[in-house]
Amino acid sequence: MQVLDIFGQLINITLVFSTALIFTALGGLFSERSGVINIGLEGLMVSGAFAAAVVTDYAIQAGMQGAAPWMGLMAAAIYGLLFSLLHAVSTITFRADQTVVGVVINIFSLGMAIYLTRSLYHGSGQTPTLQYVFSKFNIPVLSDIPFFGRAVFSAYPTTYIVIAIAAISYYLLFRTPFGLRLRAVGEHPSSADTVGISVTKYRYIGVMISGVFAGLGGATITLTTTSNFAHNTISGQGFIAIAAVIFGKWNPLGVVGAAVFFGFSQALRNFAQLFEFSKQIPTEFFYMLPYVLTLLVLVTGVGRGSAPSALGQPYDPARR
Repeated sequence: MQVLDIFGQLINITLVFSTALIFTALGGLFSERSGVINIGLEGLMVSGAFAAAVVTDYAIQAGMQGAAPWMGLMAAAIYGLLFSLLHAVSTITFRADQTVVGVVINIFSLGMAIYLTRSLYHGSGQTPTLQYVFSKFNIPVLSDIPFFGRAVFSAYPTTYIVIAIAAISYYLLFRTPFGLRLRAVGEHPSSADTVGISVTKYRYIGVMISGVFAGLGGATITLTTTSNFAHNTISGQGFIAIAAVIFGKWNPLGVVGAAVFFGFSQALRNFAQLFEFSKQIPTEFFYMLPYVLTLLVLVTGVGRGSAPSALGQPYDPARR
């Protein structure tokens, strides 16, 4: 029974770490399905984590403790959306190099977040620890099931939200006219333009969705794991989310599976340190484990990719 309890705890921790990755990877999926590479997911997560921490903190100070985490979550979505517009305007309207713009977004977002944190909190490099964040919610009846109950049906609200969003994303992309048009501008933008589909409009929508989802991913880390924002709150999660998009073959179900796998590698890092044998292993090994597994999967497990044909290619209507 003790082994089952340990395994159940590992599954539960995996869900905690996977949630932020699923949010962000789904955002990257929408952007790349529209034909726009979004290397800036890391920066968008940073923006979301920062906004969630600050708005939640101010809401708590204003006496809105119960609503504070939800307000932080909404603020993260809006802030991520605004930052994604910088990427969209630069790459879609002005047709700048998408990879370069993404790198700039990452640098700018982190620098801006640190600057604003120091300005708002009198020189401190991090926000105060939030006293009111999301707590785990037990689904009645289901959470009482032996083993699976506590492992799967006792989770943060953001986990249930992202599962619903993943299902909706699959339906939108493959069962609606919107999804067909979004995929069309990522595969054959000139053909889509010929039949009256606005390439610019749908690419803007794809990038903006990536900003909202990545902002929610960053907020999830702040409001469930760290309870504050600092310069190292995200530390590479956005890049792992990009790897999940590639490993998941640009399909929502595959992306969710890849994100869960990478979340498991992070959970394993934290979980292993609870055991006595881990004291004989350098701490740095556990911290690099998720990134090493990410590289190994991308090198050995991706196989043939199925990226959208026009991914990374700016579209100029005058040259169609």
